[in-house]
Amino acid sequence: MKRTNTFAVRPLSDTGKQLLRDLLDASAALWNEVNYQRLMRYNDEGGFEGDVWDADTGRLEGQYKGVLGASTAQQVIRKNSEAWRGFFDTKNKYHDESNTSVTEHPEPPGFRGNEDDGRILKTVIRNTSYTVEWGERSRLEILVGSDLKDRYDHTGRLRLEIAGDPNWPDYEKQGRLDLWYDETDNTFRASQPVTVSDETRDTPLASEKAALDIGANSLVACTTTTGEQYLYEGRELFQRFRETTREIARLQSKLEEGRYSSERIERLYRKRTRRRDHAQEALCRDLLERLHSEGVDTVYIGGLTDVLETHWSVKTNAKTHNFWAFKQFTERLACTAEEYGISVEVRSEAWTSQECPQCGSTDRTTRHQDTLTCPCGFEGHADLTASETFLERHTEKAVRPMARPVRFEWDDHEWSESPHSHRPKEQRTDPSTVHRDGNVASGGS
Repeated sequence: MKRTNTFAVRPLSDTGKQLLRDLLDASAALWNEVNYQRLMRYNDEGGFEGDVWDADTGRLEGQYKGVLGASTAQQVIRKNSEAWRGFFDTKNKYHDESNTSVTEHPEPPGFRGNEDDGRILKTVIRNTSYTVEWGERSRLEILVGSDLKDRYDHTGRLRLEIAGDPNWPDYEKQGRLDLWYDETDNTFRASQPVTVSDETRDTPLASEKAALDIGANSLVACTTTTGEQYLYEGRELFQRFRETTREIARLQSKLEEGRYSSERIERLYRKRTRRRDHAQEALCRDLLERLHSEGVDTVYIGGLTDVLETHWSVKTNAKTHNFWAFKQFTERLACTAEEYGISVEVRSEAWTSQECPQCGSTDRTTRHQDTLTCPCGFEGHADLTASETFLERHTEKAVRPMARPVRFEWDDHEWSESPHSHRPKEQRTDPSTVHRDGNVASGGS
């Protein structure tokens, strides 16, 4: 089975740090040049002829292999090819009327910044061009090109210290390594896909389930079959996103006719995206660590179509599509879940946000902001109730949360428990002794 080790890496010297930055910068530059040639052919611009696959990648590989090494230059080009194939596949799904999985017109692969404003420092290393040693002093070694070797009087193999322990140290085969610089944390990070035996289990008794509701107000509401509930608030994040968006629009309105962007606008776009991506990555990791410790082996998540059908509005559309980047979030969640041996399944969650868990009605319930009410007397947090209903629907058994939900707020670095959680500190109650209150949701607000 496929799993992923993700870890931070640290160069052992200032020279090694600069060498690594040069390697990542050259990888970004190669990506940009390959992508530019393909984009010009796709748009039939700039005098380039043929289709995207006619780009002169052989010349570019030769130009950059002195810095990157031939194998890494090949992998960067191959990864760009994969991005273009993914784009064409998504585009075909978008134009297929019978396929509802893609709701927005896809865009071609993007660039990784420029030298003046700062590139997105990222590369990919072939599985035979790096080695990992796990132990008391874990190390990662990667090959570098002859130009970098000569420039820094180096051996040609860059050694990096690994921070932390892997989730899957006993693997049978390693895949292509992704290596990048995380500007938010000022840290170099690596992602190593591995193949482990089917008998390898980190939590052999894992059999619990969880369901997530991507709410219009809350980012994620989660309910587990163990009785836990988690709520990740997103109002402040979304507000900052909208403020940045308004500033971008204001600056665009002042541009000269014929101009569509500026360096300042591009910086704001990158800042807005990196802030969101950092919060997404931290949320996925925080949530999945909790679910892993609960013994959860499967997470159910609703499809985007269901979200739009039940919650569509201009503001909600901006949240699910632009701010929260729903498709990107689900992909990030699935990738992170692999590290913990947790599977992610997309299931229909239609009407779960309107269904009363007490009487089953969907046409008499009323939602006002975060609260769902029903004439039968039920009142509870709408998104938590939806995740609970969603979970019960796909596990076909009653779910009885054992305590008030744990609420989390974002502080630009991590998700911290909100003081409004009111979470009991004592040992959990036996679920067989807990009974749902008829007038208050089990995840009361």
